[in-house]
Amino acid sequence: MTVQTIPAIEEMTPLQRVELMEELWKAMSRRPEDIEVPEWHLRVLEERERAVANGEDEFIDLEIAMAELRARIEERKQSR
Repeated sequence: MTVQTIPAIEEMTPLQRVELMEELWKAMSRRPEDIEVPEWHLRVLEERERAVANGEDEFIDLEIAMAELRARIEERKQSR
């Protein structure tokens, strides 16, 4: 058995937090049927779908979004 210690979120670097979110997402994605979607989330998704249909917004690929987030984090780390 392997025991992992995860530091408090406040003690993590931004990159560590993103990596933790990615791992949580992977774990949750294995059984999406176990996740209860809150009503407010469904409303937000409907609003966004309407915005895309009306040409007011557009979707981007998740990998592109994650790459952009990683780049922003790296820029902030370098500017310190």
